[in-house]
Amino acid sequence: MTRYEELTSRDPPGMAEALRRARIGIAGLGGLGSNVAMMLVRAGAEDLVVVDHDIVEMSNLNRQCYFAEHVGMRKVDACEAMLHGINPDVRVEKHFAKLDASNIRGVFAGCEAVVEALDAASEKRMLIEAVCAGLPGAILVCGNGMAGCGDANAIRTANPFGAVVMCGDGVSDAGESGIAAPRVMVCAGHMADAIAEMLSKERGEWKTF
Repeated sequence: MTRYEELTSRDPPGMAEALRRARIGIAGLGGLGSNVAMMLVRAGAEDLVVVDHDIVEMSNLNRQCYFAEHVGMRKVDACEAMLHGINPDVRVEKHFAKLDASNIRGVFAGCEAVVEALDAASEKRMLIEAVCAGLPGAILVCGNGMAGCGDANAIRTANPFGAVVMCGDGVSDAGESGIAAPRVMVCAGHMADAIAEMLSKERGEWKTF
């Protein structure tokens, strides 16, 4: 049995190979993006395009998938190191850059799925518009509302727009509520699961979340 076969031996039938064949983009490597990347690689993904313009800070460790040894590193480099700790064969195309409407299409060209894990509402809207216009047919999974603590069941997955999936409670804001690992990771789990579900099936078989 190969290392990959061992890693994915308990995955649902067909999921690992579907993820392995796909090129998946992740916009933002904070609480959502770093955890989604980790979950996807554990599930079988081996070809990721990751984008972030920030470095790891100690305050990130309360919810992001990094460790003390990564503090001070660029998030794209820390994320690559973390993913190689799970599967040394994973291919990580890194972009230490800030996304804008002019570069999104080029950065994520060829991606079957894109994860929106940005912070500001204006950035989220910009990425959604750019992916929908420039990458027709790509699955887009977005996060919105996972602040505070308690009522984790309020975090839901919905795909009212077909290939555009929304995960979160759609309400909570990090401003006064604060933000921590439990609800962030619940939302990240919803996002990774939606990608695995949709890539594993033909479009006509997609679950209505």
